[in-house]
Amino acid sequence: MPGPRPSRDRRAAEAAGRRGERIAGWWLRLKGWRILNRRVRTPAGEVDLVARRGNLIAFVEVKARATEAELDWAIDERRLARVAAAAEVLMPRYAGPGDDIRVDVILLAPGARPRHIENAWIG
Repeated sequence: MPGPRPSRDRRAAEAAGRRGERIAGWWLRLKGWRILNRRVRTPAGEVDLVARRGNLIAFVEVKARATEAELDWAIDERRLARVAAAAEVLMPRYAGPGDDIRVDVILLAPGARPRHIENAWIG
């Protein structure tokens, strides 16, 4: 027997999140990145995108908001710490000897250019 169905608001938020991740993936590819994986879950948390450019692996958190003004509050220390913890778990899977690793954030809002915050987690 299936569990309870997610609310309409939750399904809409999930669809918006997936759309944001697709847009962020396209944007990164335009910048020369290769997307290695999407929505990777670990016991420590989830990473929205794993991307590579040269010897750099980025574990990317994507946040999409309805307005550009909301982007300033879209990411916080707690969320970044969870992404960084998930990245620690995933490093052996994606990074090899000589690879550099970082946690990035991409912030998206309609009508605004994607905001890419490189090396967002300095832990």
